[in-house]
Amino acid sequence: MPEFLHLTPPKEALQKLLTNLEVRNPRSEILETRHALGRVTGEDIITSHPLPEFPRSTVDGYAVNAQDTFGCSESLPGYLTLVGEVIMGKKPSILLTPGSCTLIHTGGMLPDGANAVIMLEDTQTVQSRKERNSYSQEVEIRHAVTEGENVLQVGEDVEKGEIVIRAGTRVRPVEIGGCMALGIVNMRVAIKPIIGIISTGDEIIHPEKKPRIGQVRDINSYSLAALIDSAGGNPIIYGVVSDNLEQLKSAAKKAISECDAIVITAGSSASSRDTTAEAIAHLGEPGVLVHGINIRPGKPTILSVCTGKAVIGLPGNPVSALVIASLFVVPLIEYLLGLRLTHPHSTVLAKLNINVSSQAGREDWIAVKILPISRNHQDSSRNQAEEEINWIAEPIFSKSNLIFSLVKSDGLICIPLERTGISAGEIVEVSII
Repeated sequence: MPEFLHLTPPKEALQKLLTNLEVRNPRSEILETRHALGRVTGEDIITSHPLPEFPRSTVDGYAVNAQDTFGCSESLPGYLTLVGEVIMGKKPSILLTPGSCTLIHTGGMLPDGANAVIMLEDTQTVQSRKERNSYSQEVEIRHAVTEGENVLQVGEDVEKGEIVIRAGTRVRPVEIGGCMALGIVNMRVAIKPIIGIISTGDEIIHPEKKPRIGQVRDINSYSLAALIDSAGGNPIIYGVVSDNLEQLKSAAKKAISECDAIVITAGSSASSRDTTAEAIAHLGEPGVLVHGINIRPGKPTILSVCTGKAVIGLPGNPVSALVIASLFVVPLIEYLLGLRLTHPHSTVLAKLNINVSSQAGREDWIAVKILPISRNHQDSSRNQAEEEINWIAEPIFSKSNLIFSLVKSDGLICIPLERTGISAGEIVEVSII
């Protein structure tokens, strides 16, 4: 019985597989943006105009010239003449003159002459002097504002001509929202790579059939298909092939001609009945690159490249097959999609790099970018628990109305309501978005 002569470390094995693939740009197609969730962008998305396109209020209140509020306070309020209201969805026709203000709602466009907005709760309307048989209204100002306060400026979210989403980005709900804000209703995305799945074994039967003694239902074809689909691939199940070299060679030859890569389960371990490596040798050069990986479970894994396409032999054990597929098939799909591998999935522990303040009694969620910790600059005083942390959480401070503050982030951290902030150096849990 043949034995494994060399076990390759997992990272080295994956690198060997990917570097032997033909380097090419992923094929792409145009898709409606609303249907692009989970797909990978096939080109950079560049803005054709700034966002916002006009100065907007972030609160309900009064548009003012900030200088008219200087010195105002609860104990010494000032008074401005109310000259109208900004109508939502229309450009204001009002020209704000010194000593006047206009009512404005959240999202409303600032009129000419205004450069700030004072919140409604910092004011009070009063009836004032009689003018030509009518009474004008004045607004009592109880708080001073600075220029630009409570205002989104033109281009504050994104500038015209800015690359807002890079090619190779997995599209999330925030990317879809950002594109809609820019009027991008169609986008170019990478075509899902077709991954063929072949299961081998005389004992394997279709899941719908009732197994006889000694038979088992096909698990791998369907669990792997689900994994491939979730990773962004297009799985094609070629069914079960018996433990026969010629039948496997025929099935593999057909699959590799129709797919971008193929996965063969079982038949990879070192026994006289295992035929996967021999079948792969007939599919093209360079053939088997790795047979045996220093990992448990999954030691007998085969990694191959045949005529520019990846062929992966997985163990037959369903758990081992899924574990190894997560480590090798998923990165292969991401590589074929042109996906930029920038952060892990789900949740991750990270070290906060700057202080973040909050208000007691309020639960705050802060957008963060996840950056890898450079092992060349690690603090020698780090304890064992901190040694397991591989990421830095870098907060992205922005106003809550700016959609691309989320697009630029990788996840969110929560500051509990009982705390007034998180200090730099603390370990936080980042929820990936």
